[in-house]
Amino acid sequence: MMSRIYFGIYALFGFISLAQCCDHPPSLWCSSENIARQCQVEEQCRKWKFYAGRVEPVQFTLYFESLCPDCKQFVTNQLYPTWMEIGEIMNLTLIPYGNAEERKAGNNWVFDCQHGKLECYGNIVETCAIYLLKNIKVYFPLIHCIEQSQSTDIETVIKQCASTHHVDYNSLLKCANSSIGNHLEHEMALKTDALNPPHTFVPWVTLNGVHTDEIQKKAETNLLELICDSYKGPKPNACTKHIYKKCLRPQK
Repeated sequence: MMSRIYFGIYALFGFISLAQCCDHPPSLWCSSENIARQCQVEEQCRKWKFYAGRVEPVQFTLYFESLCPDCKQFVTNQLYPTWMEIGEIMNLTLIPYGNAEERKAGNNWVFDCQHGKLECYGNIVETCAIYLLKNIKVYFPLIHCIEQSQSTDIETVIKQCASTHHVDYNSLLKCANSSIGNHLEHEMALKTDALNPPHTFVPWVTLNGVHTDEIQKKAETNLLELICDSYKGPKPNACTKHIYKKCLRPQK
């Protein structure tokens, strides 16, 4: 289906007549200068990129909890490496709450987390990091550092990761222990509880606001390919590099 769409769009921009002998599929003609040159579509790609520059990044959201082993594995093995390679075509949102439950107690909220009080603490600290640091290029490396640790002593891990990534640990701690952090985590709870369909496990992902079994399975096995295939603009070089990894059959 996607090949037919690209074929139609590229025909509109005058690609087809010049690229009849190109060995690459239409979706990759403008993925790199080298491929564009091989396919003799450099001028057409410049026009295509002008319009494709307006293409929105892929909206990807992860719902997780700080001490969940499967969440840690997903962040470490799929999400962070993918974001490092093609983060420019992703609009990534992190929701640290997961399978927790909340109840109102006066003006604040009390959270019960699947892996205990330390997980609740980790969730709120990561939420505070998102709130205080604002720039994902600053807070995601910190969260990745926390999530890749196998230690259950999350307080020590957070302190070490804050030091490694030059983040003010005391500001995180102050936020986490304040009514601000409490209500920020309540907002994460509301976002999680608003999922449709409701989540039944974590890590739980949505792609452009949609969750399906197919999206979840693909994200868990090859997130980079999922994001590359979902992006409507010219593919970053990392997409081409990973798509074309093949083991060729030896010639007899």
